[in-house]
Amino acid sequence: MKPSSAVIITRVAELQWHALEDDRVIGRGEASRRPDGRLFLSIDAWHDAVFDRIAAAMLPDLPRPLYTVVDEVDRELLASWERAGLLVRRREWEYLVPTDPEVTGLGEVSPPEDVTIVNLGAAQMRPLQELDCTIRAEIDATVGWQSMPAEMLTAPADPSKYAVAAESGEYVALVRVVQVHRLPRIGLLAVRSDRRRRGLARALLAQVLGGLHSAGIDTASCEVDESNTAALALFDSIGGRRVAANLELVCR
Repeated sequence: MKPSSAVIITRVAELQWHALEDDRVIGRGEASRRPDGRLFLSIDAWHDAVFDRIAAAMLPDLPRPLYTVVDEVDRELLASWERAGLLVRRREWEYLVPTDPEVTGLGEVSPPEDVTIVNLGAAQMRPLQELDCTIRAEIDATVGWQSMPAEMLTAPADPSKYAVAAESGEYVALVRVVQVHRLPRIGLLAVRSDRRRRGLARALLAQVLGGLHSAGIDTASCEVDESNTAALALFDSIGGRRVAANLELVCR
């Protein structure tokens, strides 16, 4: 049944809207602020007309820019957001990555002689935070932090999720691994700019994926921005398989 013309859009909280028909909620809209400060939109409605009404009520009342994320294969939802004025900003590939060293080819990979890999959970908080700040500053000065995973925390809060590469007692590279519904997710892999092209990213992956394989986990996941050609080449080279793509849209 299509919605009637009597649908009323009501702002029920600072960042929440409801579509009401005969006092029944037939659609919801919400804006949520991510840790990086950006506002992301979501609308849940069965009918295009209700989606459009909610979007028309939400967008004028929110500060720009506004963002949302859509699975690339969901053409209907993509079209709905495009009607609301949002445009595709970037594409992020989702990978499934094998952990078996025989498959990844990482079994013989080791860090340079002067570098030590600190396993997941063994990193010290202060040098980890210092490295995180350095990497964020480098990213902001180049591609911009907004090209990184949207859910990244403002600073490491749990060293158990990180493995790092240490050189002369200083942390110079890190990888973040989160257990999501029993499928570990590589949320960030980064090397300080003055320590790149030494195989540190590959050495960190060898350590982390090898450890997951020893624990009986045969697959991990990660997302890579399509503009990050170095990361795409790395995950392709170790047998990573692209299984989906997400589109980030923006309204400025």
